[in-house]
Amino acid sequence: MNFELKPLSLVGVSSEKCDALVVLVTDAFKAGKDDLSLLIAQAIREKDLETKPGKLLALYRPVQAHAQRVVLAGAGEGHAKQVRTALTAALASLKGVSIKKVVVSFAAAAREDGVRAAVQSVADATYTYTTTKSKPEGRTVQKVLVAAANASEVRASFERAVGIVGGVELAKEWANRPANHATPSLIAKAAQELAKLPKVSCTVLGPKEVSKLGMGSFMAVAQGSEEPLRFIVLRYDGAAKSQAPTVLVGKGITFDSGGISIKPAPEMDEMKFDMSGAASVLGVFKALAHLKPGINVVGLIPSCENLLSGRAVKPGDVVTSMNGQTIEILNTDAEGRLVLCDALTYAERFKPRAVVDIATLTGACMVALGGVRSGLFASSDDLGAALFAAGEASQDLCWRLPLDDDYAEGLKTGFADVANVAGRAGGAITAAKFLQRFAGKFPWAHLDIAGTAWKSGAAKGATGRPVGLLVEYLLTQSTHS
Repeated sequence: MNFELKPLSLVGVSSEKCDALVVLVTDAFKAGKDDLSLLIAQAIREKDLETKPGKLLALYRPVQAHAQRVVLAGAGEGHAKQVRTALTAALASLKGVSIKKVVVSFAAAAREDGVRAAVQSVADATYTYTTTKSKPEGRTVQKVLVAAANASEVRASFERAVGIVGGVELAKEWANRPANHATPSLIAKAAQELAKLPKVSCTVLGPKEVSKLGMGSFMAVAQGSEEPLRFIVLRYDGAAKSQAPTVLVGKGITFDSGGISIKPAPEMDEMKFDMSGAASVLGVFKALAHLKPGINVVGLIPSCENLLSGRAVKPGDVVTSMNGQTIEILNTDAEGRLVLCDALTYAERFKPRAVVDIATLTGACMVALGGVRSGLFASSDDLGAALFAAGEASQDLCWRLPLDDDYAEGLKTGFADVANVAGRAGGAITAAKFLQRFAGKFPWAHLDIAGTAWKSGAAKGATGRPVGLLVEYLLTQSTHS
């Protein structure tokens, strides 16, 4: 799908041939003398159209435009959330219609966040997963023209949105794939494909290399599966080598049965999404290659399956992590933190400016925050504030939760340096406290995306979050470098 931004008023838009024209009508709309403007003004005057977000007026081949279908969509003040609401409703009204070219026009001056939301909303609404279908019916939309009279003022936001969409869709693709089509080896190959893009390189470590590094915690999770683990190292080098990188660590459990602490059967199929953190790292690197910011970024993906077999790790087993800490594994279904802790230790070698791990880590975070905001934990207030602001700016929302030392009390054990779980209370926080033990040598943040990485039910599928948040954060750091 190709996106284009043009400096067009409603006069110019009315001459654009397309299958569907969506006009976003905000409170600031003022009618000109052209026919399309007069039509919108009359519709508002007759109360057939409201500027309230989500209110629509659909037209078929009106003489005022060269479009097959026109949807006038109320967009409030034109903020990101309002534009998303408007376009989601407008595109839903066009479902079932074969559309190849869509024009999205701002009837008044466009806001930067509104343009960004427009690009992302069209991409979300038209996305279709096809990889494992015998007769795939993908999206029919091939071209999206965004029209705004003040296009020059919002072009940077438009380009950023296009880059993020590419990353989000790559993250969706890999998270949506069933586990037999997204093994650790296949994830590694996807990362190696990214290395063909500008400024991106990739190294893949297998079981022998990981064993030499002493990643006993990561290896313990992988040992129950026939699929060999992979430790993936991506690099984006957009700045001088002397500039410290930001390191992203993505949990890459390509299927999580829970191990010996096996999960209930209902909805276990959704555990293919347990590598959504890894998928988001892949997506971020694709976006970086498109946007080419002047920063350095490292992506670390510890990837394996968590299965049960005669070789699988058992509750009560004690393993030794890469940094020498011993861990009593009380629950084999708390495996994400076991692979992440060794990756966090590995991150030390890059002397990073900051490390952010991304993981579908705890059901407790889903209970706490639902599917609206990801859980955010940070050892540094500056890092926490920057990530929160990036979430607000990108509408990929998060919420900061505490890291009081008292929460770590439940991780104490008489049989190792630390247990991998505490009690049920504050489960998302105690998981973060576990990870914090391995992140003491750099500013660190943890994003728990268990509630936001995918949707269940009729809309089952990956969301591509938090690619938008992470790219926004990284680009902000680029401007501050």
